[in-house]
Amino acid sequence: MALHPEIADAVRRALDEDIGSGDVTSQATVAETQLARGRFLAREPLVIAGLDLLAVIYQLRGGVDELTLLKRDGDRCRDMEVVASVRGRARTLLECERVALNFLQRLSGVATAARAYADRVEGTACKVLDTRKTTPGLRRLEKLAAAAGGITNHRMGLFDAILIKNNHIAAAGGVRPAIERARALSALPIEIEVRTRAELADALSAGATHLLLDNLTPAQAAEWIRDIAGRATVELSGGITLDNVRAYAETGANFVSAGAITHSARAMDLSFRLELM
Repeated sequence: MALHPEIADAVRRALDEDIGSGDVTSQATVAETQLARGRFLAREPLVIAGLDLLAVIYQLRGGVDELTLLKRDGDRCRDMEVVASVRGRARTLLECERVALNFLQRLSGVATAARAYADRVEGTACKVLDTRKTTPGLRRLEKLAAAAGGITNHRMGLFDAILIKNNHIAAAGGVRPAIERARALSALPIEIEVRTRAELADALSAGATHLLLDNLTPAQAAEWIRDIAGRATVELSGGITLDNVRAYAETGANFVSAGAITHSARAMDLSFRLELM
């Protein structure tokens, strides 16, 4: 992955948080000149993500002699499959172990969840989107992991697309004034949430081209989408899970979004095995 400044900063902060002034256990028990090999293993079936961070982690700690990535982000891995290997000073490998695993486990959890959602809607015309419900400070990494898992990234933040939600509508005085003000002041893409039939009619009459329908059942969503009749693209959100995402995808929606892909992803089981040289 391209080393965006936010990524470098996240890795640096994670290393500082864990190592601080030094790994006193490794310094006390392992000779400074001792060399070792290490292997990162998947301990369950998963979709891997975060592998490119290993080079960043080791570089920030003084480098290693050799790092080999045996998988690429987005690859499916089997239980006990080696995903990467590294060779260098034993102290370096030991002090970086937890940070490396924390990133791999968290990001692989997001990628694995994303792949599960993408697999459920396969064969439909609907795409799965992630959301802004991410770990503070790790959004860029988690969105990269979600994309590696096969879904589509929604907006990165509040700065790169306009999404007018219910509180914006209330503050603006209604659907039409919210759309008109946004359109007059910005060339960014505009999406608007509608919760009632009246709001839907107002949005369409104001020329809305991207609608967010929230907290509808699949049957309700299908009915609304039939009435929209292609006049706007449609995203569905609210209460979408692995169990029902296929039903929502089959309503004719263009997109479904699921916050669970990031906010509820389980850390996957990976381990690090070290051998002296």
